[in-house]
Amino acid sequence: MSSAQAADPAPLAGDAISQLPDRPSISGGRPVGGWAFLGVTITSLGGPLALAALYAPTIVADASFSAGLVMVAAAVVFVVPLAIWLHYSRHIASAGGLYSFVDAAAGRRVALMQAGLWIFSYVLYLLYTTASIVYDTLPRVVPGVRPYQPALEIAIPVALAAVMLAGRAATLAVTGILAAGQMILVGILAGVTIGHDSPVSSFGGHAPAGAFATATAQTALLYICGSLPLFLGGEVRRPTRTVRRGLVAGYVLVAAGVIATVFPYAENPAFTRAAIPGMSVAQVLSGHALAVTVGIGVAASVAGVMLVEYLALTRILHAVTGRSVRRIAAVIAVPLIAAGPISLINPDRFYSSLIKPSLVALWLSQLMVFAVYPRFSARYGGRVAVSFVLAVAGCVFAGYGIWATLHHGSS
Repeated sequence: MSSAQAADPAPLAGDAISQLPDRPSISGGRPVGGWAFLGVTITSLGGPLALAALYAPTIVADASFSAGLVMVAAAVVFVVPLAIWLHYSRHIASAGGLYSFVDAAAGRRVALMQAGLWIFSYVLYLLYTTASIVYDTLPRVVPGVRPYQPALEIAIPVALAAVMLAGRAATLAVTGILAAGQMILVGILAGVTIGHDSPVSSFGGHAPAGAFATATAQTALLYICGSLPLFLGGEVRRPTRTVRRGLVAGYVLVAAGVIATVFPYAENPAFTRAAIPGMSVAQVLSGHALAVTVGIGVAASVAGVMLVEYLALTRILHAVTGRSVRRIAAVIAVPLIAAGPISLINPDRFYSSLIKPSLVALWLSQLMVFAVYPRFSARYGGRVAVSFVLAVAGCVFAGYGIWATLHHGSS
């Protein structure tokens, strides 16, 4: 399928890019600037505070003596999918995001299959993640929250829908605040841990090989939501520049923050076994105030990823159906809000029933993006050998994501 040349929604200095005709383009409002796009990117990358304070330290537990090396290796591994997305986005920036990439490489029929899997995955994610925040994370931070859990299970989806329905400016403002707040807390937490212990040995190969490899691969998988900002590609100023620079800058900042925060755990591996490792570190090394702030920040970090997913869903559904973004946001709000009362029947079962199908669908959708990449690269003058190697590595990465989901129940 050939692509059409389309000007940037707000062209500057003749900047134009190759862009698929995703039905009607999103119109109205000022184009999204570089800083706003960076905020979305940072927020999307697993929620940097959740990665640094909860997920990465927990994953590295069995390889904690090489925590620093694991975090660096994971960051390097994730360069493979990132490089593929960056090459796609050099030529295509649209509301369709990954769907448009597959469309350009393999045609609309295959692209619709990919979009269907991706949409299914993230709709489920929106439905079940609130239960994780309310019944898993918050009770560990504020034990007195238990009487208010049913209200929060309903209030969080309502708040997310309200932000989205308030419009793009409100959504970008919230993601910007979340991004800045998280990076500040990541910096503070890193300062606390490094200031107490900063073992150089953390970057050595002291962990068992099997534990090291598993921790590296599992940590690399955590960054996969970094593709969400691609769905804003049709709305940014100077898309070829903004999207690529924003993705790279956001990833470097988040990965550096995770490395800096996690590598000191090699000196105190017992912290990796805590319910929220970053909160426990803050409690012991700084005090209760910072610990609670980090814990609440972790919950907000996860909610921030939900907001960016909601944003991306409205864009891909606009690209596929041609419906207005505002109408799509309103339609998504219905199951999102309805899921709250339904999940109250049995929050644990609700969460566990949805997470595996959601993650399997996510990794299958990414597998399709990677698998068709050599066709795209050949059509756009890329190096066939390099693109083939990247595609194989990307498929292995996505394949491992599927295997890890089915065998460990997590990404």
